Amino acid sequence: MFLYYYDGDNMKIKVFDCDHEKDLEESVNNFIGDKEIIDIKYQVSIAINGEDQIYCFSAMIIYVDKG
Repeated sequence: MFLYYYDGDNMKIKVFDCDHEKDLEESVNNFIGDKEIIDIKYQVSIAINGEDQIYCFSAMIIYVDKG
């Protein structure tokens, strides 16, 4: 799928990768502020290492750089 925006040269992405969902939430909320958001993709991954469960919470934000 391709996204087209009338001002495509100013479209950017930002990727976040956090160990806890609250950290991801805080990082994304601090970043988006007054930016024009096109889309947000969210993903959770899990791995098992012995008896430990390892989580990875990530998000990719597609936005327009108005600056």
